[in-house]
Amino acid sequence: MQHNTDEIWRLVEDRKKEFIGLSDRIWDMPELLYTETRSCAEHTAMLEQQGFRVTREVAGIPTAVMGEAGQEGPVIAFLGEYDALPGLSQEAGVAEHRPVEAGGHGHGCGHNLLGAGALLAATAVKDWLEKNGIKARVRYYGCPAEEGGAAKTFMVREGAFADVDAAITWHPFAWAGVQEADSLAMTRIDFSFTGRASHAAAAPHLGRSALDAVELMNVGVNYMREHMPSDARIHYAYLNAGGIAPNVVQGEAKVRYAVRAHTLHEMFALIARVKKIAEGAALMTETTVSSRILSATANLLGNAPLEAAMQSQFERLGPPPFDEADRDFARQIQGTLSAADIASNYNRSGFIQHGEKPLTDAVQPPIAQRTGPSLLGSTDVGDVSWVVPTVQASGATEAIGTPAHSWQWTAQGKTPAAHKGMVHVAKVMAGTALDLINDPKLLEAAKADLATRTAATPYQCPIPADVAPPLNMARGG
Repeated sequence: MQHNTDEIWRLVEDRKKEFIGLSDRIWDMPELLYTETRSCAEHTAMLEQQGFRVTREVAGIPTAVMGEAGQEGPVIAFLGEYDALPGLSQEAGVAEHRPVEAGGHGHGCGHNLLGAGALLAATAVKDWLEKNGIKARVRYYGCPAEEGGAAKTFMVREGAFADVDAAITWHPFAWAGVQEADSLAMTRIDFSFTGRASHAAAAPHLGRSALDAVELMNVGVNYMREHMPSDARIHYAYLNAGGIAPNVVQGEAKVRYAVRAHTLHEMFALIARVKKIAEGAALMTETTVSSRILSATANLLGNAPLEAAMQSQFERLGPPPFDEADRDFARQIQGTLSAADIASNYNRSGFIQHGEKPLTDAVQPPIAQRTGPSLLGSTDVGDVSWVVPTVQASGATEAIGTPAHSWQWTAQGKTPAAHKGMVHVAKVMAGTALDLINDPKLLEAAKADLATRTAATPYQCPIPADVAPPLNMARGG
């Protein structure tokens, strides 16, 4: 087993320069959810260059792509992403806020690294299968719109992962280790209220305010917060407040809600309650309301056998090979952060904060040994984890304390430390794939684990069948 692992690590090293270049090119072209045309083209070109069989527009999504190599045997998938975030434009390698473009986009969550690192791991496995004549298939899925667009959920709904035996992915963080499967299911849903416009002074009695309805809905949801699970979250944003004229009773108004809960089925129950509040607000204001789901994701499901296999890979490999130049720039980044930022970053790491450490110098302990409060977000990897045994790694590409979705994160996306962390985690992912291919019992155990977790509550896609991917969501839906 160790001999095979050493071989796959060498194959990753052999290929790393090409994929570091890919990650830098994606960093240079930050594109928002469902508009990642150039990023998808770069990944497609790399798949073709490396000899993968390419399928474009997976699940009918223009910026989703899949590449496959190998014949017969188990199908091991690597999941990649390449979407950016709005308002996070930032010059690379500079420890001060210096946007490249005012109000521009930026890779403030490291997805330029995520896609390139996953494709690097997939390519190394492809090379290993060819070199050793092993019967198995490796796939790379280029997945757009993770940042709120739920592309993987649509891909799951359309059967894109139906014949996959196991899925492997990662995310850039400050730590190197197995990522805990702990996230919130989330639905983004728009509520549109329609009333009757009128002159607010001359004929207010003839008007029915849609804006009043939205405000009453928000009040109702606020009162509901006392009576929902403590780990649930509800957020909202006005998309249309009815115009800018205060002397007109607003005849239309629209609000977008994000409803999150710790499990998929708890989320469904919470959405039903939010809809009742919207209906009540419409009743009180004599308006009408309609709702439209834009995107939704399930909570992550863990997989103990896969997590143990990946933990073993991390422990064999050790931490990333950072040098003093890497640590020096990380210290500069930390100089822009607060002590609370750094302490928060340690919360779930499994490490105790001792003095000043700019970059991690150890592999995270196993998940069961970690302590600290949950700091939960949402991801469409969750939906894949309900239908395919799935495991995620954390790759150490950031200074300790770097907040996600920040200019500091963007600033580190092309640094030598980020490249080292990406190559390091690609080795771990490739090694985990080899364990699955070499050990059929591991794959059987992973499938059995998933079956046990979903036996009582089978997967139910949170996106209705008649809802299409919101390809214009980056412009407001």
